[in-house]
Amino acid sequence: MSHQPEKDSVKLDPKTVGKKIVSAIPKKRQEALKWNGWGYKDSRFEYGNGILLFTGDRYPIGGSVSLPHFKEYVLRILNVDLSRKNPGIPLPQSYPEPVPCAEFLAKMQRLGIEYNQDGEDRLIRSHGQALHDIHALRTGQIKRIPDVIVFPLCHDQVVQVVQAATENDVVVIPYGGGTSVSGSASCPEGERRSIALLDTSQMNRMLWIDKENLVVCFESGILGQDLEKEMRQLGYTIGHEPDSFEFSSLGGWVATRASGMKKNLYGNIEDIVVKVKMVTVKGVLEKSVSVPRLSCGPDFNHIILGSEGTLGVVTEVVLKIRPLPEKKQYGSLVFPDFGSGVRCLREVAKQRLQPASIRLIDNEQFAFGQALKPAGGFLSSLSGALQKAYITGVKGMDMEKITVATLVFEGTAQDVKLHEKKIIAIACQHGGFSAGSTNGEKGYILTFVIAYIRDLALDYSIVAESFETSVAWDRCESLCCNVKDRIKKECAKYSIKYSLISCRVTQSYDAGACVYFYFGFNHTGFSNPVDIYETIEAHARDEILASGGSISHHHGVGKIRARWYPQTVSEVGVNLYRATKQELDPKNIFAVGNFLPELQPDHGHPDGEEQHGNLVSKL
Repeated sequence: MSHQPEKDSVKLDPKTVGKKIVSAIPKKRQEALKWNGWGYKDSRFEYGNGILLFTGDRYPIGGSVSLPHFKEYVLRILNVDLSRKNPGIPLPQSYPEPVPCAEFLAKMQRLGIEYNQDGEDRLIRSHGQALHDIHALRTGQIKRIPDVIVFPLCHDQVVQVVQAATENDVVVIPYGGGTSVSGSASCPEGERRSIALLDTSQMNRMLWIDKENLVVCFESGILGQDLEKEMRQLGYTIGHEPDSFEFSSLGGWVATRASGMKKNLYGNIEDIVVKVKMVTVKGVLEKSVSVPRLSCGPDFNHIILGSEGTLGVVTEVVLKIRPLPEKKQYGSLVFPDFGSGVRCLREVAKQRLQPASIRLIDNEQFAFGQALKPAGGFLSSLSGALQKAYITGVKGMDMEKITVATLVFEGTAQDVKLHEKKIIAIACQHGGFSAGSTNGEKGYILTFVIAYIRDLALDYSIVAESFETSVAWDRCESLCCNVKDRIKKECAKYSIKYSLISCRVTQSYDAGACVYFYFGFNHTGFSNPVDIYETIEAHARDEILASGGSISHHHGVGKIRARWYPQTVSEVGVNLYRATKQELDPKNIFAVGNFLPELQPDHGHPDGEEQHGNLVSKL
C-alpha cells in the first residue's frame, strides 16, 4: 500500500477513499466504446435520408440534431460522395492464437491475478487512436495483438506481474485509456515473444487525500472524467483537461507528459505531479518524500514523465489539487486575420494574463465550426445574419479571413470580471472584439466532439488526422504558413484535389505556443491512402522542424515520430536514454518499441528464439 501522510492532516472519507471507483468505462470496453473508432458507441455522426446528424445525448450537438450546414461544407470542401459509405469490416469472429507462455500464466493463477486470452479483448487493446491504427482495424490489417490481458488490482500485483514477466521473458505493455495517436500503444509487429498487456483500469482508487497540503494520491488507472468527478464531489479539482479527458488515464498522462486545455491556470502534468511510483524490472522507482521541491540531483520524476511505457509501469501518482473555483466563465474574441490573433495571444502571455484557457483557430477551422451549427428557426438565422453584418459591415472584416479565440476564465467573480476586461482591451489593440460567452462555450465544448468526425470521414473515403508542435512566438505565424504551404505542395504531387488544412494555437507560454494542425483529403481512387497521408505528414513534420518547431508538444514520440527523436535530443541524449533503458530494463521486457527503431524486435527473428539478446547488444 502507498505511504500515507499523518492521520491528523488527512481528512479520510471512508465513503470515498480506498474504494474501487465504478468507472464510466466498463472493463469490457467494447460494451461502451467503439472497437474501431473514437469514443462512445452511442455517439457518432450519421448521414441518412439527406440529413447529417450527431447521435446520442452526451454532447450539446447530440440528440439527433440535424446539421445541414455541415453537409454542404463537406460536399464543397472535400467533394464527398454521400451515396457511397464504407463503414469497414465487422468485428472479427476469429483471432490469432496467443503465443504460448504456460509458466507465466500459471504464475498469474497462483498469485490470484486476473487475466484472459479472449480474442476480442486482445484486439480491442492492441492499438491506440492513430490514423494507421484505426484504418488497420477497419480494413482487417492489424498484424500483432497481445497474447494475454492482465488486470492487476494494485501496485503490489503490478510488481508481481513484472517479476513473473522478467522470469519468463514475457513482454509487458502498460495500457491505460488507449487514446495515443503516436503509435506508442501498439504492439511491435516483429515481436515473437509472448506479449502481456497490463491493463491498469482496475487500479482506479483514491488512496488518500491531504486537504491541509492540497495533495491527493490516485492509482494510475483512473480515467480523467472519473478522477475529476471524485475530486468535484469533495470540492476540489485537478484542472488537467486534455482533449482526450473522457477516455485517457492518469498513468497515460504521466507516461506521455500530457498537457491540458486549462494548463495556464493549473499547469501541465509535470507541474501537477508531486510524486510518481513506477515499477521497473529492477524494482520500484520513487522519491522517498512528497515535498514541493527537492534538490538532490536529477529529478527522477522526469525520467518517468514521457517514458511512454518503455521503462516500467506507473502505478500511483501524488497530485496537487485546488479548491473548485467560485466562477467559471467562457468568452470569445474575433480578429480580422490569424496574425492579429497570434499577436494578441503573444501580448496576453507577455503580460502574464492568460486565462485558464485561450485558444485561437484559423479561418479554416472557423468555417468548419460554423458548419457544425445545427438547424434553427427564424431567430437563429436572423442572429447569424446580424452577426455577419456586424463583422463585415461595422467592423469591416472579411469572413474568409477572420479568426476566433475561445476563452475560459476561472476564479472569483471579481477576478474573472477584471481579467476578461483586460484581455478584451488587449484584443481591441490588435483589431479584435468580444463575441460573447455563448460562442466561447460552444467552441470550447466542441473540442470533445471533433475527434468523432474522423470516423465519419473514414466512412466516406476521407483520411484525416491531427498533429501538434510547440514553437517560439516570433516563429509561430510563419511556421503555420510554411507548414500549410508544404502540405499543399505535397498534395499537388499526388494530384490530391480535395483537402482540408487548418491550424489552431491551443496553449500559450511566456516563450511560445502549441500549434495543432488538422489535415485530411479525399482519397477516392487511391489504393494506399494512409501511406500517402503519413508521407505528407512526414514532410510537414520536416517543415515544422525547419521552421523552428518541435517534434511534439504533448502527444509524445511513440513509433510515428521516432525518426526525429535523435536530432531532437542529440546523440548524447540518445545514449543517455539507451543507458537508462539498459539499467532499468536490460532484457527489454518493456518492449513497446517507442523512441528508437532499434528497440523494436528484429522482424526476421524465427519463432522460438530468444528476442532480447540482439536488442541489448544494440543498447
